[in-house]
Amino acid sequence: MKTRTLKWVGAALAAVLTLGSISSVGEYATAASAGSSFSDVKTSHWAYGSVQKAVANGYVDGYTNGTFKPDASVSRAEFVKMAVAAMKLDVKDASGKWYVPYVDAATAKGLYESSDFANNEAAWNKTMTREEMARVAARAIGQTSKEDDKWMYLATKSGLIQGVGKGQVAPKGLTTRAQSVVIIDRILTANAGGKLSSDRYATAAAEILWHGTNIFTVMPDKFITPDSDWKNKGLSSIEEMWNEKNMTITSKDGLYQAKLDALVAIDMADPNDPNRGLLGDINTLNWYNGNKIGLEYVKNPIKNEKNTYVLYLKGGVIFNKDHSKYLNDPFVSYHFGGFRSPDETAFMNGKLNGATSIYRERDGDVPAFIVPKTRTVQGFGDITISLQTPSHAHFMEIDLLRMRGTR
Repeated sequence: MKTRTLKWVGAALAAVLTLGSISSVGEYATAASAGSSFSDVKTSHWAYGSVQKAVANGYVDGYTNGTFKPDASVSRAEFVKMAVAAMKLDVKDASGKWYVPYVDAATAKGLYESSDFANNEAAWNKTMTREEMARVAARAIGQTSKEDDKWMYLATKSGLIQGVGKGQVAPKGLTTRAQSVVIIDRILTANAGGKLSSDRYATAAAEILWHGTNIFTVMPDKFITPDSDWKNKGLSSIEEMWNEKNMTITSKDGLYQAKLDALVAIDMADPNDPNRGLLGDINTLNWYNGNKIGLEYVKNPIKNEKNTYVLYLKGGVIFNKDHSKYLNDPFVSYHFGGFRSPDETAFMNGKLNGATSIYRERDGDVPAFIVPKTRTVQGFGDITISLQTPSHAHFMEIDLLRMRGTR
């Protein structure tokens, strides 16, 4: 079977193979020169540079009316064809639909697997979602995963995909022509050894979508442990130490159950952190040290504690069938260990030097705790985050995270 490298060999071939070549109004994309300008992609357009490079490299064209249609959606077949052409993969002649040679090349390179979706015309003609684009992009630079919901995290962390808004990755959003050429441009840059800048907010959001927390993106400085700690467990990275399967806790007697939907880390030094809204009015929040004057707690406002992280527990109790055994509290009960105060006297006197809960009126009325970025000590135990049943007589605990740390 003959092997060929993609080249534009005329308008007829371009009309069949190029992205956007099929139009409901009979309009076909045609080859454009490297210096082409499109009426709908001005120099100020966010994808302008990538569009120009894509046209110059011959793996995408504009339309006969001088437009590029940057916001037009892209099918799975069209995106894969673009990626294969841009990466200059060998494409072998094959019978069948126009996209078959490109799918075969993508399969051989590991960009597509049969488990992704059915290898038939109906499936390939569907518009590609952003999470599907993330999967192809991450594979294109050599990333691997057995978890389908991890691809967006890998792609955002690598700088291949940016957010569509502050802290939003829109995994089910549809892929556009502009997005396609930008992501492929980044694939080529990464494979050539270039540096890509990542969108931290998008990466944090993608981490939550993957395994229910963003702690490794927002506060990696607090979760440091020897590589052997995760490698000896057969894990591929420190992030996999988070045990997503333990985000629901059920008491042994079956009378109590609670679920953690997400553990969301918020950087209090960043006024634009997209998750600050979870905390409501920060001016009314205090950190807890148990100190009282009479019957009233001494209030220690967190608004001035900018060099900190707050971890917010989204979720709650699913059922509590016996309030005599289990505390009647709507929030998930938790334990966080490994960031202790080195000076308890200073802590009691109002110096935040250890992890503690935050509250508005009483301790426990906000499902969150605060961790100073500095001034804490690990102590002799592990760094731990766990869920608990709110009971003394029927207490149980399951680990979400346990690592040796740097003790």
